[in-house]
Amino acid sequence: MLSAKSLFQEIIDNDESFRLFCSIAASGESQGGWENARIAALVPQSERALAPKITRHGADEDKHGRIFNALMKKRGLQPVPVPPETDYTMLLEQHGIGLAHDRLKADEALTVQDVVTYLSHSRVTEQRASEQMDLLRKHFADHPVLGRAVRMISDDEDNHLAYCHEELLRFAAQGHGRAIQRTLRECALAEIRIYRDVSLAVMAHMGRVLGWSRPKAAVLAAGIHAVYAWERLGGWRRMVSLKLPERRDALGGPATSAPEFA
Repeated sequence: MLSAKSLFQEIIDNDESFRLFCSIAASGESQGGWENARIAALVPQSERALAPKITRHGADEDKHGRIFNALMKKRGLQPVPVPPETDYTMLLEQHGIGLAHDRLKADEALTVQDVVTYLSHSRVTEQRASEQMDLLRKHFADHPVLGRAVRMISDDEDNHLAYCHEELLRFAAQGHGRAIQRTLRECALAEIRIYRDVSLAVMAHMGRVLGWSRPKAAVLAAGIHAVYAWERLGGWRRMVSLKLPERRDALGGPATSAPEFA
């Protein structure tokens, strides 16, 4: 019987599929680390107090990338090039989700609206990351090799999501509420489409590596389309709501280290 746990177990049991999974994950996390580092450096003077939190966010993402690379290294595996159609982070940027890389490579300070846009986009993508890691944590928290990595990354993603909620509520109280809601909605509707396309591409690559039958591949593709249909009908709304998080000031301290994954 197909289940999330059995599917992921199949992927991690095979060196080639595990290498592809970790390579995709490491690439996305490292890209997120670079983006947050640049945003922290360009935060406008009026929001400089936010820079340390953005810096920590980026440091966490960099750490996640190192963790995925270390998991490959422990199995004697080297990263593989990430197929463009599976590059979630790159596709988000190409579709205008997040601040444009050309903007981040320049030395011109961001505007407050840029920061609001960044936080709105992060709120959507961190919702996805938190949910994905929560699923892995549910099934693999006690795994002898993956367990500690899954728990650590899951905790970080929950912190990132809490931080986005708290900061966006602060900006909403300053009069940015309408812009935030508009940006959240536009981003969520774009993200669910990109996530569907990336999921289909990843499963196609995994299917070729693992030799899945056509019926199995068709069932998995149907499941991905069903998730998209649910999200398009209304599931996207979970990505745009804002509430005061239980974890307050979640990124207020230094980033946690992961020396065992170095």
